[in-house]
Amino acid sequence: MLNMNFAERVVIDTAKQKWIASPKKGVWRKPLARQEAEQGHATSIVKFEPGAEFSEHDHPLGEEILVLSGVFSDHTGDYHAGTYFRNPKGFIHAPFSREGCTILVKLHQFQTGDNAHVTIETQSRAWQPGIGGLQVMPLHQFEGESTALVKWPAGERFQGHRHFGGEEIFVISGEFIDEHGRYPEGSWIRSPHLSEHTPYVEQETLILVKVGHL
Repeated sequence: MLNMNFAERVVIDTAKQKWIASPKKGVWRKPLARQEAEQGHATSIVKFEPGAEFSEHDHPLGEEILVLSGVFSDHTGDYHAGTYFRNPKGFIHAPFSREGCTILVKLHQFQTGDNAHVTIETQSRAWQPGIGGLQVMPLHQFEGESTALVKWPAGERFQGHRHFGGEEIFVISGEFIDEHGRYPEGSWIRSPHLSEHTPYVEQETLILVKVGHL
């Protein structure tokens, strides 16, 4: 098991991690949290080399994906950087990438009853105003769990707050900062239920945020 104690805070700078070969040729991983080697709860950065592919499969407790770079493909189409997916139990596909891609993947983490298939091309979706100068793009909500992109303008500061149900952040670009440290592009931060912080940025920063799921 890896980072499966959800009562502990975890910070990983994925840019400093080494790629680990997966069972499929041309597919590499950086594991962030994992229940078992090849099944169960998992959060990872996954890289497809050009032409790499997976055989057809499904995900018993769902699959959540954000395309970070390149083009990710399956039988439903080609999806460029910024596309967000939720593939529920029963969705079967054989993903591949002609030119190569890198994705953030969360496996086997859907709540019971969360059965929606979601595909959002975030590059063409409008932002909504958030608190202060923040801009927010909601991606998913279900039974207290919420996932969104949040764009921070340079110099923005947010009030101190507590995370009911925990918080998970992936820094897509820029640098996220709080009193506990500085988190450059590629950082993954998982904070437990009722953890607190007062975040801010010095440069424009884009993050993926998931709350209420721990």
